Amino acid sequence: MVYIAPLHKLPSATSVVQLGSADVPEMLKLTKLTNPGPFEHNTLRFGHYEGIYEGDRLIAMAGQRMHPQPYAEISAVCTHPDFLGRGLASQLLVRQIHRIKAAGEIPFLHVKSENSRAIAVYRNLGFEKRKEVVIYIIQKISPTS
Repeated sequence: MVYIAPLHKLPSATSVVQLGSADVPEMLKLTKLTNPGPFEHNTLRFGHYEGIYEGDRLIAMAGQRMHPQPYAEISAVCTHPDFLGRGLASQLLVRQIHRIKAAGEIPFLHVKSENSRAIAVYRNLGFEKRKEVVIYIIQKISPTS
C-alpha cells in the first residue's frame, strides 16, 4: 500500500520512545506475538524504530526498512492484542509518515491480505492498495548431524 493523502497533524505523543538495542528483546517478543512479517535481531539497524511502552512491556511499535528511491517502507507495525483499538498504531504510523515525507520520500508498506483490521487502519490514514504480491520467506536450515 502506498501513502497518497495529505499529511495528518502530527500527534503530540509523549509516550513514544525511540527504540534501540536495549529494546530488541521486547521488540522480538512483540513481533513473535503479532507476526507483522520478518523481524530479526538486526532489523533494528534499518532504522527509525519507535515504540510505546506500558510499564516494562513494549505494546506497540513501527519503523522503517527498505528505501527503494523515491519510496521508504514502513515496517513492523504491530500492537499487542491487549491494546488494540486505542489508536497506537495510527499514532506511530503518522510519525513515520512525517519522517519519511520530510526526507522527500513516499511512504509505503506491505500488509497481509487477510489482515482486514490493519488494512482499514492504513486506508483511514491515506494509504491505497497499489499491487498484490506473493512474498516467500526463505530461511537457512541447519544441517543435521
